[in-house]
Amino acid sequence: MAADSEPESEVFEITDFTTASEWERFISKVEEVLNDWKLIGNSLGKPLEKGIFTSGTWEEKSDEISFADFKFSVTHHYLVQESTDKEGKDEVLEDTIPQSMQDLLCMNNDFPPRAHCLVRWYGLREFVVIAPAANNDAVLSESKCNLLLSSVSIALGNTGCQVPLFVQIHHKWRRMYVGECQGPGVRTDFEMVHLRKVPNQYTHLSGLLDIFKSKIGCPLTPLPPVSIAIRFTYVLQDWQQYFWPQQPPDIDALVGGEVGGLEFGKLPFGACEDPISELHLATTWPHLTEGIIVDNDVYSDLDPIQAPHWSVRVRKADNPQCLLGDFVTEFFKICRRKESTDEILGRSTFEEEGREIADITHALSKLTEPAPVPIHKLSVSNMVHTAKKKIRKHRGVEESPLNNDVLNTILLFLFPDAASEKSLDGASSTDNNNPPSESEEYNLYNQFKSAPSDSLTYKLALCLCMINFYHGGLKGVAHLWQEFVLEMRFRWENNFLIPGLASGPPDLRCCLLHQKLQMLNCCIERKKARDEGRKTSPSDNVINTYSGDAGKAGDQLGPDSLKDTEKEKGEVGKSWDSWSDSEEEFFECLSDTEEFKGNGQESGKKGGPKEVANLKPEGRLYQHGKLTLLHNGEPLYIPVTQEPAPMTEDLLEEQSEVLAKLGTSAEGAHLRARMQSACLLSDMESFKAANPGCFLEDFVRWYSPRDYIEEEVIDEKGNMVLKGELSARMKIPSNMWVEAWETAKPIPARRQRRLFDDTREAEKVLHYLAVQKPADLARHLLPCVIHAAVLKVKEEESLENISSVKKIIKQIISHSSKVLHFPNPEDKKLEEIIHQIINVEAIIARARSLKAKFGTEKCEQEEEKEDLERFVNCLLEQPEVLVVGAGRGHAGRIIHKLFVNAQRLTESSDEAAAMAPPEEDLKRMGSLEERRPNSASDFPPPAGRELILRTTVPRPAPYSRALPQRMYSVLTKEDFRLAGAFSSDTSFF
Repeated sequence: MAADSEPESEVFEITDFTTASEWERFISKVEEVLNDWKLIGNSLGKPLEKGIFTSGTWEEKSDEISFADFKFSVTHHYLVQESTDKEGKDEVLEDTIPQSMQDLLCMNNDFPPRAHCLVRWYGLREFVVIAPAANNDAVLSESKCNLLLSSVSIALGNTGCQVPLFVQIHHKWRRMYVGECQGPGVRTDFEMVHLRKVPNQYTHLSGLLDIFKSKIGCPLTPLPPVSIAIRFTYVLQDWQQYFWPQQPPDIDALVGGEVGGLEFGKLPFGACEDPISELHLATTWPHLTEGIIVDNDVYSDLDPIQAPHWSVRVRKADNPQCLLGDFVTEFFKICRRKESTDEILGRSTFEEEGREIADITHALSKLTEPAPVPIHKLSVSNMVHTAKKKIRKHRGVEESPLNNDVLNTILLFLFPDAASEKSLDGASSTDNNNPPSESEEYNLYNQFKSAPSDSLTYKLALCLCMINFYHGGLKGVAHLWQEFVLEMRFRWENNFLIPGLASGPPDLRCCLLHQKLQMLNCCIERKKARDEGRKTSPSDNVINTYSGDAGKAGDQLGPDSLKDTEKEKGEVGKSWDSWSDSEEEFFECLSDTEEFKGNGQESGKKGGPKEVANLKPEGRLYQHGKLTLLHNGEPLYIPVTQEPAPMTEDLLEEQSEVLAKLGTSAEGAHLRARMQSACLLSDMESFKAANPGCFLEDFVRWYSPRDYIEEEVIDEKGNMVLKGELSARMKIPSNMWVEAWETAKPIPARRQRRLFDDTREAEKVLHYLAVQKPADLARHLLPCVIHAAVLKVKEEESLENISSVKKIIKQIISHSSKVLHFPNPEDKKLEEIIHQIINVEAIIARARSLKAKFGTEKCEQEEEKEDLERFVNCLLEQPEVLVVGAGRGHAGRIIHKLFVNAQRLTESSDEAAAMAPPEEDLKRMGSLEERRPNSASDFPPPAGRELILRTTVPRPAPYSRALPQRMYSVLTKEDFRLAGAFSSDTSFF
């Protein structure tokens, strides 16, 4: 029993041979991808137009599959074309060969200048590539290559896909592809040979024809004629006969009497080296037939001069050094520095200057003291430099980043009023050369938030940019900024207006630094008017400010009244020399508890007077038309008022934050309203002083006419009269206007506390300037530098008229407008703008290089000059340009001459090397191409030889269908490649 049970207990392992292998799974995945992309069947497209491979749109889609653990990427490349109608697809003839086979014979797109390598080799409009997914992976073994090719063949047969399918083998840099295309009863095999060393028998047309015919193996005799397309490429690298026209700037001329090629305030432009490195001439014979020409190892009919088609492309120098780009880039680098001015120039330097600052003040104060020399003969900059001689003795001449000549040149450029014959105290604050508001330049600085192109801020940015690049770098920038801040303090203390700044309050559309300088100028104007008023009219009748607000005075305030106001402006106040720490006591104003004994006016509940005795009007500007006071019928006078305090954008932001922190409570809202009504209270006091016995209604009629409503009514006597009353918002209880009117006392503007404390604001501005680090300064002025760079490229582009450059400039302006309006733009976005500017400069430099080489300026005929300029512009914008007339056209003759001159230089160098050792001479002359006699001695040996051989023959048997055969060959100095597409009839095999 035990023996019988042993066989039953044994277990036999059963192998299931129906389970799919990794190879079968891989084929299934390939088929799945082809089905998903709907690459099934034959989809015939319209015939390929000439040049469509370059001008058309190519798209691709990718997927990823794996063979076991090895990953492959599958990519479908196709030319976007208008699809044919569905009926045409359904009626495809049974014997129609696939579209890709038909494209093998198309001659409209031979040698496309910019396309995928498989498109150039085989002329395909659509194909699929299977390649290793990782860049380092490669299919090297022959067995794996055959396995992949078998997988492709099976997948194509199972799915009925008629799109060529390629597999990339060997290392990717070799660009080796094998593939297959299948159709009903036909197949095309794509094969490739890639060698480093070229066999001698395949360097000419005869040898290539032999290998092509032997590969076809056509049994017919004689063979059908072979169609040939040939393209030789010649490279011109020697440009020595044409000097690059861009000359480096003359730095020594900057500090001389006349500023030479590189003037302060003007950015340089152009490339320091030739931005065009090579010129490639392609001579093409597009339609040749076997037997018409001879090209073998001893003789060649292929003369480039006789080629029917010439096309040219240029190779651009990699990152050519351009002056404008270097200037802007180096200035942008300052934005990333962390050092302060003290750390750059040395803290001891500032301490010494701090100890000597009193000497500077005394030296500058000499301008206001009686002296035998007239004041207009003194220069601001000279006075500052004279006062700082002691400081420079301590510092040492060798430690000063900027020498006196450069510094004086810059300061005179920034402050031209210092050298003018006109007295500094009468200098205008603006040059009145600002462009009109409707001009493009005006709108440009508004878009960039920079500064007007004739402003001091703009000039300062350009000077700092030049100093950073040519004179001292970061130390020179810190030194010039230190001198600039000293100049600002000097002008403030001596009432000298800052040139190059528009009058009026700060322009919030400009950069913050420009606003700060405008604010300082406003302070100087106020202080100057106050000091002049004290000297000329020391009595109490002097007014401190003028109105100038047309909104307050209605339509009656015209230009004449403004002139009268300006004549009367002045102020009783303290000068800088008598300034003390008590900042609040600037005016001889009355306290809140003091009684006004002079005029005897007190405010009632509605603002009306209780006493009208001994009233004395003060601070009147002029009579307001026919308006009279409602109470006593006296004429209504417009008072002299204080101007609102000018503010920069950072002060406005601070004020907004303070007001926002007050909250939404009733107390906070009331406090906020009182803070905002300081100007209103001042105007009410001035109005009361100018119009004794006035009411609130009188003030509203002048200040806010819309809040005084008048209507016609019939009185008791039946007459039509006007009756007025305050608006509804003015009658609200606890109205701020009512409270302010009841609080206001009749005080003329000259005796009021100033709304704008010019001394305190000026010191705040000067302190703000003094604490700026070079990085902060560069951030402030970078919009001005970019603005100047854009204006420079626009100016240079207008001389060349390149359409692509105009489009790029518009993109730069649009991009900069968005980026520079942010307070702290990102460095990456700023770098993008600078890179675009560099790109434009390089394009313009290339255009000038090509125009110089092609001699466009030497053309006597206008038509030829226009043709050459158009040709040069096409070279910049297109990958390859057809030469009209080939070697016999005007451009062709110039190109021929360029090669002839280059060959002469080469021959002269060969003669110089004639005494070389025999071994080296053999190496130099060992090239087969150089040994062949060539009638076209004006040209060097071709750097590249490309040939396309086509024919249609039955294969593999005489009774097979005649199918297209194609072979592409390329021969360069270190590369030889054969790419063949050989079709066969598979119906009976």
